[in-house]
Amino acid sequence: MSPIRPAAVVVLAAGEGTRMKSATPKVLHEICGRTLLGHVVAAARALEPAELVVVVGHAAQQVAGHLAQVDPAVRTAGQAERNGTGPAVRMALESLAADGVTLDGTVVVINGDTPLLTSGTLGRLAAAHERDGNAVTVLTAEVPDATGYGRIVRDADGSVTAIVEQKDADEARRAIREINSGVFAFDAKLLAEALSKVTTDNAQGEEYLTDTLAILRRAGHRVGAAPADDHQEIAGVNNRVQLAQARRTLNDRLLHDAMLAGVTVVDPASTWVDVTVEFEPDAVLLPGTTLRGATRIGAGAQVGPHSMLTDSVVGEGARLSFTVAEGARVGTGANVGPYAYLRPGTVLGAQAKAGTFVEMKNASVGEGSKVPHLSYVGDATIGEHTNIGAASVFVNYDGEHKHHSVVGSYCKTGADNMFVAPVTVGDGVYTAAGSVIIKDVPSGALAVARGQQRNIEGWVIRKRPGSAAARAAEAGGPDE
Repeated sequence: MSPIRPAAVVVLAAGEGTRMKSATPKVLHEICGRTLLGHVVAAARALEPAELVVVVGHAAQQVAGHLAQVDPAVRTAGQAERNGTGPAVRMALESLAADGVTLDGTVVVINGDTPLLTSGTLGRLAAAHERDGNAVTVLTAEVPDATGYGRIVRDADGSVTAIVEQKDADEARRAIREINSGVFAFDAKLLAEALSKVTTDNAQGEEYLTDTLAILRRAGHRVGAAPADDHQEIAGVNNRVQLAQARRTLNDRLLHDAMLAGVTVVDPASTWVDVTVEFEPDAVLLPGTTLRGATRIGAGAQVGPHSMLTDSVVGEGARLSFTVAEGARVGTGANVGPYAYLRPGTVLGAQAKAGTFVEMKNASVGEGSKVPHLSYVGDATIGEHTNIGAASVFVNYDGEHKHHSVVGSYCKTGADNMFVAPVTVGDGVYTAAGSVIIKDVPSGALAVARGQQRNIEGWVIRKRPGSAAARAAEAGGPDE
């Protein structure tokens, strides 16, 4: 958090983003668990500004609806005609004034398509602005290749004399590698005055916010600059290539922080995490792992390879391989996979197991209980230290409603069982292989629910004469 609390932060998010070639507004494209705009708003909110205003234009209702979900306290201001960044900021100031808000202090202006910008950098910009007593301070960066960017021209005392665009720069100025980020800190009152003097006297016929720098300098005010430590922070996203680059950069940053905090990431290049994921020390992420949403990985837990967890909690020492989990809770020391699917509402107790080709939904499995393979457990409660036989199905849907089944503790159920809900199986029960359990089973009982076997001797020879099976039977089988 910055020691400087801005009077306001204005986020510019009115553009259409045609280069994305998408029905989704540019600022609502997602990377690492948040939209581009969501990342910017989170960074801005960390400054604790008195006011946070997002200027919306293209798909205004959709963008405003998203903001209401991610940060209900955000104000929005509409820019009906997208005729430049100057009018966009003016709309934000006018909307605050209309609500009786008088700004006094620093106003930070950010673009809504810069998801890599951190609150730390914004805080340092605001602090430098107030420390130096500038009318405006531009966030800059030294880049390896400045082609296409506006160059920062400074005078001897370090103040900014101009921002020169690529097409207007001579060879000497094109050699400058310090560029304009489009992020500014303004004195609120001087910003309002300067905006009233911006004109459309340019090739695009638009009012540019950057024109306020020259206006303020001509009026005798100091224009300063604050360089970002990492030039990648100021990168905007305008197409799908830049979207992927930003995702890679942010993901690398998140994994870097996780590894420094004690998490082992075997292959960062194939591991993807959201900003909302949490880890405890000694967690291990194997290659091909994706962690999304409000997922938390406990100490010593191992996830992967090739697993995707969303909004799930993994307890200490648990193991998940080739697993998809959504809204699941996996207990301490539990074992999942390979090729398991834990759907919302699944709770595995400590030392429990959901094995190969097991699917669970809205199911609670007690401590030490095992569903080893080839089974579906839906809308069920299984007690402690119970073993569910292979190829078992909890039949929970009658075509209209879902029903719940209960299997008690210390049960041994046979392979190929069907538990037709609603049904309750008591503690210590055994069930025979191939049984269809449709009635409650009392504790300690053996349940057998299958037809009696009947052998019709000579059937193959009589009914399938000349077949390979008949020839084998005539020659005599293993039990002859």
